[in-house]
Amino acid sequence: MTAAVQPHKDENVVWHRHHIDKDFRAGQKQQKPCVMWFTGLSGAGKSTVAGALEFRLAELGYHTYLLDGDNVRHGLCRDLGFSTEDRRENIRRIGEVAKLMADAGLIVLSAFISPYRQERQLVRELLPEGEFLEVFVDTPLTECEKRDPKGLYKKARAGEIKQFTGIDSEYQSPQEPEIHLSAGEVSVTELVDLCIASLKERQIIRE
Repeated sequence: MTAAVQPHKDENVVWHRHHIDKDFRAGQKQQKPCVMWFTGLSGAGKSTVAGALEFRLAELGYHTYLLDGDNVRHGLCRDLGFSTEDRRENIRRIGEVAKLMADAGLIVLSAFISPYRQERQLVRELLPEGEFLEVFVDTPLTECEKRDPKGLYKKARAGEIKQFTGIDSEYQSPQEPEIHLSAGEVSVTELVDLCIASLKERQIIRE
């Protein structure tokens, strides 16, 4: 099933289909495109695991791109804050970029808290069935607070940061993720191995 291209509000803006399509680009790269959407609390290890997985895939000769939360906010989403509305727009933009990168035949790794199921579902619906892989980096809040690499939990507990996910703003865990990583229990290498095994099982990469 192919994701439908939504019509633009302005009838003069139309979607152009080009001679070189996703299947051709993916064939060149000898892989199936997909979006691996890493979600979890701040400090869960999303960027760490996604980065290690991208390195492994690159070593194996696959074509990837890692979209990281902080990096995106330096450019594409630099005009957005952290209100509920801005967070929603942040995820919408990232979803559209990920879709374009998948159209280029890439394996896209996206590492964002993306706390709400509805927003993750909206990104899923942008892509053909089977092309969106939700990866739940499941690390207990207590462990995330121990790590606290940016000191954000400490600031949130002190009231210096409001609406911080996991403290005074809800995180909605995935109910049926394609990949469930118990990140507080095993090494990064083992987590990467689990992701590679899942990609092989889905025939996104070769055995």
